[in-house]
Amino acid sequence: MAMEALKTSIMNPLEERIFYKFRNGLLLAEALTHPSISLERKNYPFDNQRLEFLGDSVIQVSVTEHLFRMFPDFGEGQLTKLRTRIVSRTALRNRAAKLDLGSYIMMGRGEESSGGRERASTLADVFESLVGAIYLDGGFDAARIFILRQMEEVFTEIANQPEEINPKGFLQEILQAIEPAAPEYHILSQSGPEHSKNFICSVVWNGQELGRGCGSSKKEAQVAAAQVALSERRWEKSDQVPEPTSGLKNP
Repeated sequence: MAMEALKTSIMNPLEERIFYKFRNGLLLAEALTHPSISLERKNYPFDNQRLEFLGDSVIQVSVTEHLFRMFPDFGEGQLTKLRTRIVSRTALRNRAAKLDLGSYIMMGRGEESSGGRERASTLADVFESLVGAIYLDGGFDAARIFILRQMEEVFTEIANQPEEINPKGFLQEILQAIEPAAPEYHILSQSGPEHSKNFICSVVWNGQELGRGCGSSKKEAQVAAAQVALSERRWEKSDQVPEPTSGLKNP
């Protein structure tokens, strides 16, 4: 692989970790410079705050586009929730920690002695500044490839269970993008003693049953029914589903 050939003598250890070789090494140095260093070194030429500002925007655009393509049925609200989950300060801190970016940061002695290399905000910031540096050095495509590679694990988790945030809300968003009527939930039966009830629920939309689920409470049964509906997607197979009212077409 061509990337492997760039390693060892040509790439420094961090460049090997991120699979990116900088043309302009000063950009990498700037990305790794904490603002605290200027407190101890007068007239220090730069810190990473401007690159952090830039990198934040590049991450937002890259993640938004990727989610947009991954989930064509998602509405704005659902996509926003997923994006927040991916680009939160905690999530970015975890990406930085995985790359061990803390050990590469140039910072003042005071900041370092107070635990600056492990501080969540510092790590999230340096991840953003690194993205900004890659963007300026190699362009948007290079930055996007880096971001998606670093977040591949998170995207896989979301692809496997995108509706974990709110199955009922997710189902309603999909259906109301097709036709304004909301899905209805009907408890079909309940059994068992008071301390161990079992409920069976169906979810119906436009006269069509989309799924059934069971649970130890009415709410659990409704959520289970929504999950079945999301899995089976019966509304896509029905000839009776109306044309979308907002100009959208059925998938």
